[in-house]
Amino acid sequence: MTNPEPLLHVVLYQPDIPQNTGNIGRTCVAVGAKLWLIRPLGFRLDEKHLRRAGMDYWQHLNWEAVDSFDEVRERLPGRRIWCLTKFATRMVWDADFQRGDILLFGSETRGLPESIRNEHLANNLKLPMNEVVRSLNLASTANTVVYEAVRQFGGLIGN
Repeated sequence: MTNPEPLLHVVLYQPDIPQNTGNIGRTCVAVGAKLWLIRPLGFRLDEKHLRRAGMDYWQHLNWEAVDSFDEVRERLPGRRIWCLTKFATRMVWDADFQRGDILLFGSETRGLPESIRNEHLANNLKLPMNEVVRSLNLASTANTVVYEAVRQFGGLIGN
């Protein structure tokens, strides 16, 4: 039996690549997180690459597409917002994740808007990477961060 309250809220700000979104959706199903997609999307939600990456898990995914990040904030008042960005100075494992937190990821090509990063400056997080690497894959980053949060919780509800 699943808990009706999502463990986490994974928010993708204007994602571009359907395969990444599908893989992140699969991770959300695995841990009981809700996936939020902020339009415009760089693909159609019925695209075959999205379905293939999500395999047969998409029907189990708790997800929603919205028109703005403000809409997510209005629907989830009082939640802590963690912005994942290469511009952060704080590492992911220095955060103290809690159930119900919002994990906000930018698009593959543009990242998160500076205005959003600046609004949540104290909660900007990054993964370490060599300076010769411009960015990490969105699905890999989301998977790493989601499981770090789950690790901090001591595992999934019911496990």
